[in-house]
Formats: sequence, structure tokens, C-alpha cells
Amino acid sequence: MKDLEKKNIIITGASGGIGNSIVEKLNECGANILASGTKIEKLEELKNKFNNVKILKFDISQSEKIEEFIENASNELGGLDCIVNNAGITQDNLAIRMSLEEWKNVININLTSTFFMSKYAIKKMLKNKKGKIINITSVVGHTGNLGQANYTASKAGIIAMSKSLAIEYAKKNINVNCISPGFIKTAMTDKIDEKFKEVIISKIPSGRLGTPEDIANAVLFLASTKSDYINGETLHVNGGMYMA
Repeated sequence: MKDLEKKNIIITGASGGIGNSIVEKLNECGANILASGTKIEKLEELKNKFNNVKILKFDISQSEKIEEFIENASNELGGLDCIVNNAGITQDNLAIRMSLEEWKNVININLTSTFFMSKYAIKKMLKNKKGKIINITSVVGHTGNLGQANYTASKAGIIAMSKSLAIEYAKKNINVNCISPGFIKTAMTDKIDEKFKEVIISKIPSGRLGTPEDIANAVLFLASTKSDYINGETLHVNGGMYMA
């Protein structure tokens, strides 16, 4: 997509499988990328693979430092056109066993930090009078899931929050949308027991797990001008597992 050439884009959670694929796809389109994550060795690998990709280690759980991070990242890029809030964690447990720490950690990193990332990105985008915010949520934010009350709450919260931000800033030409992945083949899903994985796949009409590239392709669309009239929406990428 030529309209992504030279666009300044921040990607959080870039050191994971989905994040890697998003960086690769946007790089192919000529975007000016800053990849962020907590694993510096993984970020260095991205930098070595794509010489023009900038990297900046940052832990998004440090909410009080997000404004500074957005400022530094924007300065490094020379502006900000788009942010992909991809970083997130799981700390699964049954509800009656879930600790306050497990609840707070997941809500803080997945929801609170995504809000503040979006907030300070919007402040930058208002100066440009346009921008794109893409928040990565999850199919379980729509369906619920066993042992993930904290995670599902955080992902459902991202969807509702994104709709509110879209309403507030639509007239400023800032689009806020979500991508809701189903079960994607990553290091995380590789750990799932094979028998349980077979059960999951049996519920997916496409008959397979998704790939990180499937999510990256959706990011390309929402980051481009081809999605300019789409706002406050959630793009489901789950092989038909959940149909809204």
C-alpha cells in the first residue's frame, strides 16, 4: 500500500509473533516504524533484520511514563501518524482462585496502558489533524473464556473504550478501531495441549488456526487511507469462529 510510505507508526508488543509480523508487513509498505517491547534482544533482531526500523525498549505497565514514551517515540520518528497497541499479557486462573495482583496486572497492562497510549497518541495526532489508532483485542473479549475473567474484561474494555475515543475524535480525522484475533498460531498457542487444540480447531469454520500474517494484513487495511470511513469498529479475524 503506497499510502503507507513514510507514515510514522509506533507498534507496541513488537517482540512477539504477531508484533513481528505487523512490523514486517508495514516495513514492506515503506512505513517509518518504531518497534517497542520489553525484550531488547528481540527488538535488536528486528533492527538487524530491517535496518530502517527504529526500536525503543519500554514496559507499558509503567503508566506514569507513557506520555514520555510517546514523546520520545514521536521525536525519534519525526511525527506520529498511527499507533498499533498490540502489547498485552495473560495471567489465567479460575475466578475463585484469582488474586488481586493477577486481576490488577492484566487490567493495568492490557486496558489502562492501552488507554494512556491512545490518549497521548491522540494529543500528538490533533496537531496533525489526522491519525489512526489500532487496538488489538481478542475474540474472548466477546465470548468470555474459562479461567480468563481478568483477560476477557480487559479486552472487552478496550473495545468499549475505543468506541468512546472514536466518537470524541472522529471530527478531528482520528480513526480508532480494534482488531479482534481468534486463536492465532504463536508461541502462546503452541503451548496448548494438542487434544484441546483439536477441540478449538473443530469450532473454527475455516478449520485452522490463524497466522500472525492474518492479523498484520488487517492492520495494513486499518492503517491505510482505504479505511478512512471506518471508525469505532472491530474487525474480527478468527476464521468464522465468532460472527458478530
